[in-house]
Amino acid sequence: MSARSAGLTWIPRKRRTAELGLLLVAIAIGIGSYAAVGLGLDGEVPAGIYTVGGVYAVVALGAHVAVRRFAGYADPVLLPLVVALNGIGLVTIYRIDLGLEAMGSPYGPFAQGQLRWTILGILMFVAVLAFVRDHRRLQQYTYTFGLGAIVLLVLPILPIIGNAKRGAQIWIQLGPFSFQPAEAAKIALAIFFAGYLVAKRDALALAGRRILGVDLPRGRDLGPILIGWLISIGILVFQRDLGSSLLFFGLFVVMLFVATERPGWLIVGGLLFAGGSYFGYLAFSHVQDRFTAWLDPWADPDRNYQIITALYGLAHGGLLGRGWGQGSPELTPFGFSDFILSSIGEELGLAGLMAVIMVYALFVERGLRIALTCRDAFGKLLAVGLSVSFALQVFVVAGGVMRLIPLTGLTAPFLAAGGSSIIMNWIMVALLLRISDQTRRPAPEATPITGDDATQVVKLS
Repeated sequence: MSARSAGLTWIPRKRRTAELGLLLVAIAIGIGSYAAVGLGLDGEVPAGIYTVGGVYAVVALGAHVAVRRFAGYADPVLLPLVVALNGIGLVTIYRIDLGLEAMGSPYGPFAQGQLRWTILGILMFVAVLAFVRDHRRLQQYTYTFGLGAIVLLVLPILPIIGNAKRGAQIWIQLGPFSFQPAEAAKIALAIFFAGYLVAKRDALALAGRRILGVDLPRGRDLGPILIGWLISIGILVFQRDLGSSLLFFGLFVVMLFVATERPGWLIVGGLLFAGGSYFGYLAFSHVQDRFTAWLDPWADPDRNYQIITALYGLAHGGLLGRGWGQGSPELTPFGFSDFILSSIGEELGLAGLMAVIMVYALFVERGLRIALTCRDAFGKLLAVGLSVSFALQVFVVAGGVMRLIPLTGLTAPFLAAGGSSIIMNWIMVALLLRISDQTRRPAPEATPITGDDATQVVKLS
């Protein structure tokens, strides 16, 4: 006899104890790696391991308590995954700090600042869980988030606050602090696209002409994708940032495909982005330099010193790595941010780097699982958008470091140094957990009407 025929109701388990067990393993990985760096460099455990390890454990367990309090039915795997990534990133940055200090470099340290940004990111994570009690409320502000995303993308090209770094105009400077608005725009655009596509997907799903066995969209419905293409081209033109352009346009095209189930959108989007990239290559020397460094970095070793050093570092790491503290990741410029994956590959080898990428893959898989099980269209599309943006960013970063694609200025989520990145990624995790909690939470049972209330209902009927 089935549970349904017997009148029984299946109630999903909260799985918070399983989350706590996985979280303790993630914390142990971070603290153990911190100890291994000290042993590898100096032959002794770092003096601050109790303070640093204690702070990290407390804030990570605080995040778990917040999930237990505000999102009891949320996915139990996401939080341990990001805590493990965040811990490995902090240890790698600390390792590079020690290397830069030994070289007498004026740069750094970066690990203390990254730990402070991590604490702030987890506080924002808790705040989102506490105040966004139903993700469907965000749909009411679809166009507000769209307008906010446009404002955020325009900020870096404004005078006074705009700040160009390494050829790309993607930062704003506010006193001693710098911020990358594209990180916040990524979340705002995902909310806007989800709300917009829920409202317009019936019209966008209609097929036009059939070419080579593929149903392409109608010409009158190409407006949204053309607007998204123009936005990505605008980012490429004014900010000279190919990575963000690919991220935003790819996010829109994939969400459009998921909403309409029309492969034609992917084909049109791919052709439009290829055309925009070719235009950027012809128009901007900065983009040309990136393509030249991708095709043959050894043609100009002085200009392409960064990518060459990163490749030698990966080769030096080999299959199993040199071990924490045994490599020289500090020799690669920006090995703590843009090239942190090459730093991890040198110390932990191909095996360790693939393990980190598998953690990223598990994160994306859990996000897409949340989307598949979500009952409302807005939450489904929002979960897809957040997961796809995460996957695209990892692909762009890893592909650039390993010379699969031209190098971009994006950073590895939860690993690379950067306050704006770490805070927005923690907010992204909070939104995914909120959608998961809403999806897995059992529906409240109807209260039977008895007594005088029941008599009143009968009279009214």
